[in-house]
Amino acid sequence: MTVKRFKVSAVRTVSSPSSDEITTYFIWVNFRDLPKEISLEVNPRKPKMNTAVARQLIHAVGGPDNVNFDINNRGIVVTAKSVRFDTNTSEVTLDLGDDVSRYGVLDGGHTYTAIIDNRDKVPADVEKFVRLEVIVGEKLDVSGLADARNTSAQVSDIALFELDDKFNFIKSEISNESYANEVAYKDNDNKEIQIGELLKLMFAFNIKRYPDDSNAPVSAYSGKAAVFRDYKNEYAKSDNIYKKLAPQLVTLVKLYEKIQKELPAKYQEFKHEDGKNAKFGSVRGVEGAGNFVTDFSKEKMDYQISVGFLLPIFGAFRALLRENSDGIIEWQFDPIRVWETAGVRLVQNTFDTDTNPQQVGKSKTLWQANYRIVDSVRKDFLLEELQSR
Repeated sequence: MTVKRFKVSAVRTVSSPSSDEITTYFIWVNFRDLPKEISLEVNPRKPKMNTAVARQLIHAVGGPDNVNFDINNRGIVVTAKSVRFDTNTSEVTLDLGDDVSRYGVLDGGHTYTAIIDNRDKVPADVEKFVRLEVIVGEKLDVSGLADARNTSAQVSDIALFELDDKFNFIKSEISNESYANEVAYKDNDNKEIQIGELLKLMFAFNIKRYPDDSNAPVSAYSGKAAVFRDYKNEYAKSDNIYKKLAPQLVTLVKLYEKIQKELPAKYQEFKHEDGKNAKFGSVRGVEGAGNFVTDFSKEKMDYQISVGFLLPIFGAFRALLRENSDGIIEWQFDPIRVWETAGVRLVQNTFDTDTNPQQVGKSKTLWQANYRIVDSVRKDFLLEELQSR
């Protein structure tokens, strides 16, 4: 008989209205308390942890972001003989019996494997949780439940767009880049970079929807579905902003990765200016020092930095884009040059706002303030040009 006893954060019990002999327990568990060696034999789909989707899941488990994992992830479905909850100790006792064809992880095997194998990578000051759905009942049709839970996934909208060749203009623009063949456009494509990662960079520079500092493209950080929905809505339009932005995509990637690599030095610079010690590696949402690589071209860098810190800085450079009379989007000034001028101020403004990357990434006021910093530098450069004539 296999019995697992472990700490939990919350438990909710629901009796089935269609069968009074079947009970479902919704249990929220800290990654660190999730018990090892729960059988996966009852799951008809064996976890394949080398796919792009699986790698994305592994990153979500071990990285400093995704503290809302239990909300964003579908969770893990487990069938068991019985469940007991001790309210005094906040511990659950899970009886998994000895029949691995009936009891164990029925759905969510990839999630379970990713957590068990990678939870030691979660930064010490970050708490992440997963939701278990434990189903108990002697008359439970385990085989039927397994079929239903594991065949319900539909082809994603992004994959359907790929079938219609609706990413071709993006493929064309990045065709000469080192990462061109590493972008996954289909579900379970065994490649390193999801197409959504490129779309969010473009969304952050959507000057059609966010032409000034009155609003901010916060969904680049907080809503992947919103980003793709915007791309989908724009696709058939004659003034499709993404087609107009595509020629600048390579520059957007270079700018993003430059910020990734140089942000630690900018952080140290503003801390030293304030007469303070710069312990960048101890900042919440920062992992390192270590051997890390940038998101696209895989260049070496010393720290893994939460996108919650990166995107509000990156998105500020939207202030440098202008659409000319021919409908072509151009840089008014080189964004790399502006980063070298305004980088320290942008980093200071970002980290002085909050040290919680989740709050920073979703802060509309921060995105707007950073935009104004870049816009002020743009105006300074314009003045210099006028004076030099």
